Amino acid sequence: MSNKSFSTLGLNDMMVNVTEQLYFKEPTEIQEKAIPLILQGKCLVGQSQTGSGKTHAFLLPLLNNLEETKNDVQIVITAPTRELAIQLAEEIKTIRKLAGKEDAWKMRLIIGGLDRKRMMEQLKTTTPHIVVGTPGRILDMVEEGVLSIYHARSFVIDEADLMLDLKFIDKIDALLVRSHKDIQILVFSATIPEPLTHFIKKYLERPVMVKIDHHKTPKQLEHRMIEIKEGMDPFKKLIEVVHAIQPYVAIVFTNSKEMTEEVAKLLIKEGKNAVMLHGDLPSRERKRVVKGIHQLQFEYIVATDLASRGIDIKGASHVINFELPKEKEFYIHRVGRTARAGGEGTAISFYYPHDRPLIEKLEKDGIRLLFNDIKNGEFVAAKRFDDRKRRKNKADELDALAWKMVKKPKKIKPGYKKKMIAEKERIKRRLAKQFRNKRG
Repeated sequence: MSNKSFSTLGLNDMMVNVTEQLYFKEPTEIQEKAIPLILQGKCLVGQSQTGSGKTHAFLLPLLNNLEETKNDVQIVITAPTRELAIQLAEEIKTIRKLAGKEDAWKMRLIIGGLDRKRMMEQLKTTTPHIVVGTPGRILDMVEEGVLSIYHARSFVIDEADLMLDLKFIDKIDALLVRSHKDIQILVFSATIPEPLTHFIKKYLERPVMVKIDHHKTPKQLEHRMIEIKEGMDPFKKLIEVVHAIQPYVAIVFTNSKEMTEEVAKLLIKEGKNAVMLHGDLPSRERKRVVKGIHQLQFEYIVATDLASRGIDIKGASHVINFELPKEKEFYIHRVGRTARAGGEGTAISFYYPHDRPLIEKLEKDGIRLLFNDIKNGEFVAAKRFDDRKRRKNKADELDALAWKMVKKPKKIKPGYKKKMIAEKERIKRRLAKQFRNKRG
């Protein structure tokens, strides 16, 4: 955490007071870096994972600079999903209320699923200061001529990598064409894939890059790795894990909607209060599920990466990777959903031979992994996949070190080599014992 306070970042007294009422003790790393730059009107690309405080990193400075006497759209905030747009709108409502600006700061939520005709009538009669919504529906209102974003000063693209995955970048492109050429563009994303880099270069000249270290995971987070060996049934192993833990809320990640359905059915059959969340859920069903998640109705949430993005799942005590993702950043993003706000959490991951390069990358970045199995309903230590290789390497290291410590005879006598080898072995045993004691 930062040593700075919100009052040192350039926010006005009203917004500093809002942060106090929100019980924010001090700014997160991305807030500390991004808020002063956004206040200055800089274009910015912010890369940070879930739970890093990025939403308030752009909401606080943008609302700080809002001119309520102007009758124009000043802030456009785009989100890839309705749920995320609704959450952003709720956050703005909270800040607006705490700032005493409920009537002064006009906001409009523009998403699918709302009465389109009524939305158009409202936009004809009242011009909002702030527009929050999904790119397609905002563009729809602009093309209908009931909404103009030409005078907007700031344009936010939240969860930009998901925008790319869902093919919304063309809609963003069409909106920016209808904006002023000097508009402040703020891009926030968990990852910056190559196609997104092309988009950034097209629209942002010399943007400020604010990247928060994605290799960091919460300090109070335990990482347990369970090997799924040849012939082993991962579904049976999952049931063993489920019986070994008592989660407040557990998020089970899979890599496909088909696997999401299989795992959710398995947990429900096992008598667990589980629900699945994937991109192909009908709109009404997804809305019901998300509402239930926010109300902490489910013990297990089985989800894909795409489906879980933009949904704030509070109180997650466990993350279970039924399948590991291909990229390290996605692992960090997943496990970052637990051990939030200084709390404790556990990440349990099943791994196969093809996951070994990812495991090596995680360890290289300083993440301490515990290799476990489940025996009689409890986690027990298990051998690593590279245990034999590591033992051989360690033995070779000790051998080389022991040889260095062997005293060389001043005079060469018959049998000196044998004596040196015996001394080397004694030293090696002593070093090995010291090494074991140090580990214990």
